Amino acid sequence: MTAVEQPDRAVVDGVAEPDEGGVLGRAYRALSVGVVSVVLLIAFEATAVGTAMPVAARELHGVALYAFAFSGYFTTSLTGMVLAGQWADRRGPLGALTAGIGAFAGGLVVSGTAQVMWVFILGRAVQGLGGGLVIVALYVVVGRAYSERLRPAIMAAFAAAWVVPSVVGPLASGAVTEHLGWRWVFLGIPVLVVLPLGLALPQIRRRAGGPVGTRDAPSLDRRRIRLALAVSVGAGLLQYAAQDLRPVSVLPGLAGAALIVPAALRLLPRGTYRAARGLPAVVLLRGVSAGSFVAAESFVPLMLVTQRGLSPTLAGFSLAAGGATWALASWVQSRPATAPYRERLMTLGMLLVAGAIVAAPSVLLPAVPVWVVAVAWGFGCFGMGLVIGSTSVLLLRLSAPEEAGANSAALQISDALSNVVLLSAAGAAFAALGGGGTAASAAAHVTGSHPAAFAVVFLPMAGVALVGAWVTTRLREPEGTAAHEKTR
Repeated sequence: MTAVEQPDRAVVDGVAEPDEGGVLGRAYRALSVGVVSVVLLIAFEATAVGTAMPVAARELHGVALYAFAFSGYFTTSLTGMVLAGQWADRRGPLGALTAGIGAFAGGLVVSGTAQVMWVFILGRAVQGLGGGLVIVALYVVVGRAYSERLRPAIMAAFAAAWVVPSVVGPLASGAVTEHLGWRWVFLGIPVLVVLPLGLALPQIRRRAGGPVGTRDAPSLDRRRIRLALAVSVGAGLLQYAAQDLRPVSVLPGLAGAALIVPAALRLLPRGTYRAARGLPAVVLLRGVSAGSFVAAESFVPLMLVTQRGLSPTLAGFSLAAGGATWALASWVQSRPATAPYRERLMTLGMLLVAGAIVAAPSVLLPAVPVWVVAVAWGFGCFGMGLVIGSTSVLLLRLSAPEEAGANSAALQISDALSNVVLLSAAGAAFAALGGGGTAASAAAHVTGSHPAAFAVVFLPMAGVALVGAWVTTRLREPEGTAAHEKTR
C-alpha cells in the first residue's frame, strides 16, 4: 500500500481506529498537548537563545565565531536525524524522543556554564544532536498516530506553539540577559523538560510504539549512519574553513566538501539536487527555504545591536511578530479550502521570504527606521509558515508508513545541511568584510563600521529564496508513480 492509499484512520496497538473529532478531540487530546509542548520547548529555546547570543559571543570573545554558534547546532543535528529515522522505523519514536530531550537539555547546561567560546559551541553541538533526534521522532509520531486528514492541523498546532515563545522569548531573554546575565537564559530552559516528557511519552508509547505492521523490527542500516557521520564531520570541516580565512583553510574546506557531497546524495531521495518532481523537490525546497531564512535571521539581532545601537531586548523583539504571522500562515495552509492551491501558496511564500530578506539590510541606512525589519520579518515569517507546514504535509503524503522515519530524516537533513552550508558561507563573507570587528561596537551599543559585512549576508540569501520559488513549481509528482518507488 502506498502513502496515497492509506485509510484515513489512526492505528493504536495494531488496530485501526476511526477519527474522533479533531486534534483536541477525546482520542487525541493528551497526545496533541504533549507533542505540542515538546515543540514549545524547542521554540522557546530558539527565540530566547537567539536574543542572548550577541552578548554571549561578545563576553566569550567569540564574535568572529558567531555563525559557528548557530551552525554547530545544525551540524550535529544531521547525525541525530539519521539516528532518529533508523531508531523510529526499527523500534518506534519513543526512545529517540526521550534521548533527544535529554541531550537537548544537557547541551543547554554546557553552553550556560562555558567560559570560552569553543565550549559554548560544544554545548550547542550537544543540543543539535538532541534536537535532531527530537524533530524526526515527532514527525514519525505525527505520521503514525494521526490520520492524513488531521496532519495539517497538528502541523499548524506546531507552528502556533511558536507564537508565545516568539513574543515572550525575546522579551524574557533580553531582560534576563541585561539584569541577570546571558548564562541564565541557557540554564533556565532545561526545567521545561519535565512537562513535555510527562504528557507526551505515555501517549506515544500507546499510539506510535514499535515498527509499523510487523513484529520483526527492520535491521539497522549502518551504512546510513556512517553516511550521516560523514556529513557531520564534513560540515564541521566546512565551517572551520569558512571561519578561518587563511589560505591553508582551503584544505579542510575541500575535505569537508569531499565528505558531504557523496554522503548527502545517498541520504537524500534520488533527484533531490536537480529538483526532480514529487518527493525530491519537496525535500530540496525544505532545505532551500530554511537555509536562506535561518542564515539571514541569525544576523538580524547582531545587525540591530551593532549598527543601530538597540539593546538585546529590542533587537530580539524585532523578530517577535514573526511568530504570530508564521502560525497564521500555517493555519491557512491547514484549511481544507486551501488544499487545492497548496503549490501556489508555497510559491507566494518563497517570494515573501525573498522580499523580507532583501528589505532587512535597508536599516543599515540611518534614515530607514528600525521597525522596517519587524514589518519585513513579519511578512517573511508568513511566507515560511506557508512553506514549512506544507512541506511537512506533502512529505507524509508521499511516504509509505514503513518509510516515514527515513523520509522525515531526509527532510530534516536537507533543512539542517542547508543551514550549515549557508551559515558557513554567510559567516565567511561576514568575517572577510570585517564582521568580527563589530565586537567593540556591540559592547558600546553604537553604530558599527562594517555595514557591508551584513549586506553580503542578506542579499545572496534572497537569491537562494528566489531559487526556492522556482522549486515550488516542481512539487507535483508524476502521475501514477508510487511514493515508495522514488524514495531511494
